[in-house]
Amino acid sequence: MTKPPNPYLVLAVATVLPGMGQVMNRQPLRGLTFVFFVLLLGAFTLKTAAPDVSVIGKTAGGIFVWAMAMIDAYKTARIRFATWQHKG
Repeated sequence: MTKPPNPYLVLAVATVLPGMGQVMNRQPLRGLTFVFFVLLLGAFTLKTAAPDVSVIGKTAGGIFVWAMAMIDAYKTARIRFATWQHKG
């Protein structure tokens, strides 16, 4: 088994680009799914938010999914890294 990426590196990459943490964890389809829902919910809240809402409020749906993708990527990387350390 090859050494998995450091969980903190995965978290940093997932913070910059949604779905890339999953790609680093060798879960590209899961990453693509997260990107799809970030864009879908971001566009939905952008379209349905009131005109006087801030940019953060207008994209809150996408930001929420992005945060969930970051947590998912970090937890998966942490489990894979701990398993690798235990076996090695």
